[in-house]
Amino acid sequence: MTNTKYDLRVKLEKWLRNSKKVVIAGIGNPIRSDDIIGLKIVQELKNKLSDEVELYECETVPENFIEPITKLNPSHVLLIDAAFLGLKPGDSRLVNPKKIIDFSPISSHTLPLRIFCELIQKMTDAKIALLLIEPKKTNFGEKLSPEVKDASIFIINILINLLKK
Repeated sequence: MTNTKYDLRVKLEKWLRNSKKVVIAGIGNPIRSDDIIGLKIVQELKNKLSDEVELYECETVPENFIEPITKLNPSHVLLIDAAFLGLKPGDSRLVNPKKIIDFSPISSHTLPLRIFCELIQKMTDAKIALLLIEPKKTNFGEKLSPEVKDASIFIINILINLLKK
């Protein structure tokens, strides 16, 4: 286990402290290889987390989920997406949405993620974070690279341990 992965566990644990109602939203294009990572993680978390966690598969249109998310009035919203961070494939970071200009998302979102996050935050007063994973490949395809698949398993296990039933 690398320090980066250990740090992610610590950062998620700290960020989730005092959470009451959590939304986890997977973002990505299902036909662009590693860009599907956010969706895969959300799919694998189904039926494994507390009833206080709501999961959404947003694909490339997270703005379509503003209304259902705000109706839940969550305390925490975690968006999971692939992004070019300049790291090794599969490495991840928990990022404050205000720093979103510092990375390049894979998917072309109709509404920029930063604005999406600002809207959700204003409407719910939730803590919002982006869990960004460095892709290896984003060409057409539906399979994750081995590095990104390993990262997804690691992240799924962290989230299950922190948010289990």
